[in-house]
Amino acid sequence: MVGWIILAVIVALAFWAMSIYNGLVQLRNRFKNAFAQIDVQLKRRYDLIPNLVEAAKGYITHERETLEKVIAARNSAMGAAQKAAASPGDPAAMQGLAQAEGQLGGAMGRLMAVFEAYPDLKANQNILQVQEELTSTENKIAFARQAYNDSVMEYNTKRESFPDTIFAGAFGFTAATLLEATESAEERKVPKVSFK
Repeated sequence: MVGWIILAVIVALAFWAMSIYNGLVQLRNRFKNAFAQIDVQLKRRYDLIPNLVEAAKGYITHERETLEKVIAARNSAMGAAQKAAASPGDPAAMQGLAQAEGQLGGAMGRLMAVFEAYPDLKANQNILQVQEELTSTENKIAFARQAYNDSVMEYNTKRESFPDTIFAGAFGFTAATLLEATESAEERKVPKVSFK
């Protein structure tokens, strides 16, 4: 009889451990999927930026440095996004992506400020269409980032809660990192727009 009780306790503990493990796997996969949604929107934005720059080239030829900075920031952000996509939740990858995205946001803000100085450019239908698509994509990125951060928070909370933390450490479930903005105060400034 004692043998059956011990066996029942061992089986119950095994099922309990499997439940914890499977819950952690499910939450890890959820935040990885959430990052994949960010990645889809980032790729869309990265594809739209050259269209915007190309459409603007004819109007602002003496602003070539601004255009080159936008393209360089875009390329840097694309590289950081690829590293982050390979390892969502990794602290170094998330910090690199956040910094690259901050630089891209700053460069795009400066480009939009330049647009304000060119009435013909502001009225160009191609520019307006790409700007509208970029705005829509930015909104989708913001929602996807929120979903990712919510998933990471849920995963980390479960991972750090007792007794899950014992199994998380034993099975290699490392903490995931939130995707946070890292722009400097200068990059966060809203460009001044005046309609004269």
